[in-house]
Amino acid sequence: MDIIISSNTSKPIYEQITSQIKALVMSGELQTGDPIPSMRSLAKSLHISVITVQKAYEDLQRDGFIETTVGRGSFISAQNRDFIQEEQQRLAEMHLQEAAEIGRTNGISLEKLTELLTLFYAEEQ
Repeated sequence: MDIIISSNTSKPIYEQITSQIKALVMSGELQTGDPIPSMRSLAKSLHISVITVQKAYEDLQRDGFIETTVGRGSFISAQNRDFIQEEQQRLAEMHLQEAAEIGRTNGISLEKLTELLTLFYAEEQ
């Protein structure tokens, strides 16, 4: 599991860890039952405080992404498919909101934005 911490962002380190682990789960790179590094191990490899990693793991546990068992460690929890879909929809909404703001600011019509979205949605990967 590769976590990359950037000092060129205003996003706190624990949020960078949280968002990257969530992204790995959403992409399927991390599966239910997969272990994640111990807090000490991750802190050491990233050269950060264990308290920072603890905050990230607490957030991931609260959001249902990981389960922690004393003596065994932390693992990717069994995900509710609806929860993952809701998280992905929230991400899409953020991007669509940004596109709408760009369109309004630059005089791009709603029809043109809808046409573009329809085109992108229909494209095969």
